[in-house]
Amino acid sequence: MFYFDPLYLILTIPALLLGLWAQSRVKSAFEQYAQVGTRLTGARAARTLLDRYGLSNVRVERVDGFLSDHYNPLTRELRLSPTVYDGATVASVGVAAHEAGHALQHAQGYLPLQFRSAIVPGVVVGSWLGPMLFFVGFIFNSLRGLAWIGVAVFGLVALFSLVTLPVEFDASHRAKKLLVAEGILDTQEMTGVNAVLNAAALTYVAAAVQAVMNLLYYVILLTGGRRQD
Repeated sequence: MFYFDPLYLILTIPALLLGLWAQSRVKSAFEQYAQVGTRLTGARAARTLLDRYGLSNVRVERVDGFLSDHYNPLTRELRLSPTVYDGATVASVGVAAHEAGHALQHAQGYLPLQFRSAIVPGVVVGSWLGPMLFFVGFIFNSLRGLAWIGVAVFGLVALFSLVTLPVEFDASHRAKKLLVAEGILDTQEMTGVNAVLNAAALTYVAAAVQAVMNLLYYVILLTGGRRQD
């Protein structure tokens, strides 16, 4: 039977705390720079960037939720939360430009984005199937090979989180560069964009650390014999 293992907390608590801190920074930065007005709304800024780079076929739509913004490469839709879509603020324009950066990545065949999109089906399955196979195989010694299969399947989740880092960092880099180059924001207003997007980047770092630590814990259980019968 399983017992409480402090090693799990040692490996995962730092990543959890980093994630909570990152989310707090995102919320704080967004709320702060949502008070700084701009001449364009997030939707208008995104539309301007997309049109100037030949992506008039990418639709900009409003979706429900707070900071639920994302780009869907399958439908070629840039979906912005109401605060970002309608907000004529530095925070809204920064987030919208970041999502437009993903559309530009897609149009230009950015390899990390292509790879991330390709493994999404495996990640969806691996996020629940991997741990299930692992624990079944871990409980029964005769099925130890099944546990390693679970580790490999869950490894897709960790890989996805790692590949997400260059994808998100590059989208933010594009956003910051284009907002100034296209005259949408000036250098002073970019202080707010930097604060919001840099804070958002920390959430992806935290997710990657957490996924890797979970994977490491599974490997340690199998190779180190941290098990109580």
